[in-house]
Amino acid sequence: MEERFFAAFIHCFFIAFGVILGGSVIGSIGDFATGDPPLSSMTRIADRLRIWAIVAAIGGTFDAIANVERGLFGGSTFDLLKQVLLIVSAMGGVKVGLTIIEWITQKGMS
Repeated sequence: MEERFFAAFIHCFFIAFGVILGGSVIGSIGDFATGDPPLSSMTRIADRLRIWAIVAAIGGTFDAIANVERGLFGGSTFDLLKQVLLIVSAMGGVKVGLTIIEWITQKGMS
């Protein structure tokens, strides 16, 4: 695997992580402005942003679908593997972001 792939792998993780953290924190400011409790809305907003964080991290274009198609039908399994690893990296960033939001808001703690 080339060095550029590892950079993209790390970027996907942190882009998804940033979308979850930034989106939920900034989104909860709207709840604060309208008089609703911001901490209780942070977890709800972060849950709604999960799929969008993954889409934003992998590029949000048809390039990802084209790479999967090329891997499945073109016989380029290396491109398919790279795309799957990028998606897994983005999912990891989402999970870490959700865990931090749940830790901040004390959701799920007894």
